[in-house]
Amino acid sequence: MVVPELRPWRAVRPHVARFTGAVRPRLARTAAAVRPRLARLRPNRPAGVATAAGSRITRSAAWPGTWSRTWRFTAVAATAGTVLAAGAVTAAGPWDSTGRRTAEQDRAVALEATRGAAHGDTRGNAGTPPRGPRTAPSAPSVLTGLGGGATTVKSAPGGKALTGTLAPLLKSPAFGDLSASVADVSTGRSVYGDDPGAALTPASTTKIATAVAVLTALGPDHRLTTRATFEPDTKEVILVGGGDPTLTAREKNPAGSASLRDLAGRTAAALAERGVREVTLSYDTTLYAGGERHPIGVNPNLAALTPLMADEARLNDSASGPADRVADPAADAARKFGAFLKDHGIKATPPGPSKSTARAGALATVSSPPLATLVERMLTNSDNDLAEALARQTAIAAGERADFAGAAAAVRAQLQKLGVPLKGVAFKDGSGLDRDNRLTAGLLTALLVKSGDPAHPELRPVLTGLPVAGFTGTLTGRYADGAAGVVRAKTGTLTGVNALAGTVVDREGRLLAFAFLATGTTDPTAAQTALDKAATALAACGCR
Repeated sequence: MVVPELRPWRAVRPHVARFTGAVRPRLARTAAAVRPRLARLRPNRPAGVATAAGSRITRSAAWPGTWSRTWRFTAVAATAGTVLAAGAVTAAGPWDSTGRRTAEQDRAVALEATRGAAHGDTRGNAGTPPRGPRTAPSAPSVLTGLGGGATTVKSAPGGKALTGTLAPLLKSPAFGDLSASVADVSTGRSVYGDDPGAALTPASTTKIATAVAVLTALGPDHRLTTRATFEPDTKEVILVGGGDPTLTAREKNPAGSASLRDLAGRTAAALAERGVREVTLSYDTTLYAGGERHPIGVNPNLAALTPLMADEARLNDSASGPADRVADPAADAARKFGAFLKDHGIKATPPGPSKSTARAGALATVSSPPLATLVERMLTNSDNDLAEALARQTAIAAGERADFAGAAAAVRAQLQKLGVPLKGVAFKDGSGLDRDNRLTAGLLTALLVKSGDPAHPELRPVLTGLPVAGFTGTLTGRYADGAAGVVRAKTGTLTGVNALAGTVVDREGRLLAFAFLATGTTDPTAAQTALDKAATALAACGCR
């Protein structure tokens, strides 16, 4: 029986007051250390460098050697959590109305305002600080580490000191079988391992692999499109699913999602131009192949697997976490679409399944937020519906069949391109709900290192999407007495399985990637606490 993620993202306001007091001293020290380095580094930022704020990726035509160190690229993403308590995470949640991450966006806006850059935002004058959140500008030059100069790379901790810190914690009786890995993000070098090549059930840390694969296959700017087409001979309007589970039928558009209401309005306008007021309504779900059910069966953690659904087929107003779902998401979305057409004066028959042919002309389309935003949402909220959708998008991009087997083959193929260790690894789904998935801690740290590599700016949303300890997503409410705002990690929880994989900046400013996989756990609360203690120990480590 699957146990859902222990703490899905909820309103943060009740937690902020509790954690801010514990984090404030660290914030003050960090801000004081970072401020002079930002001032020194700003003039040296090469044009076109991928930045660490917002979700847009800018590729550099040529990455100068002095800027090609991984830790320079990722330190802002990894340390942004330490400045969140200044108000970047509020009860509004980690997303603004455009689907961007407000936590990192607002911090970047505040820093950028002193430089007078408009960054294409036409809502305000260049040099004038914005009144509220806006499109995230480029962040200041990437940090070199909290204690180093502009050209100094700090070596990561390693050897006996790090082993002495972690080994006792990872021998906790709360764990059964364990695979652990810690890597220096600046070099990719392994600095600690406890059976890092053991292939264990990863639970939701599988989503890290899914994220890396889909970004590799499609890039961060790709969008998922839902279409309405028209067969003129039969006056059939066909709603064509594009695999976007964030498509919304709600009146208030959440997080910049594509709107079924907007699509209906545009479709009605296009039909009116043709003089058509009455249509046969159908829907097309042929983008995916195979069955619609996950091997776990009907489960509140995800809807039926179909390329057409609205609001993840939720029967309540929630946007994340477990919820009861509509039995037939595609038919439900089509019925709602028909009702919206009626609101615009178009009479439609009750919908039925069909297939849009080459003869059908396009009436209207709506598109999802960029893939970078979808990946961030998937990781922060541990969104299983998005994970399965993105795995199938990977299969489609690779020319594989859009089912579980095709998605698994496509994900593996994309990871092989990156040269990461895949021995013993087995993919069975994109979300990690399937207990037959097998990943290693060594693979997860390798994927996190790749995500921070300036040679792969398209993978940056993997790092920025990781939940922030004590503040966002599935880490909300954890680390109240530890590394709140410093650890960023993806959780994984099934019955008898507890996992944690992410990044942390240690006491001396070194950026580390870590992964801890435990199976055979009998007390999930004790196992979770032990994992958090290990990550906190890394944050506090000045190990030599």
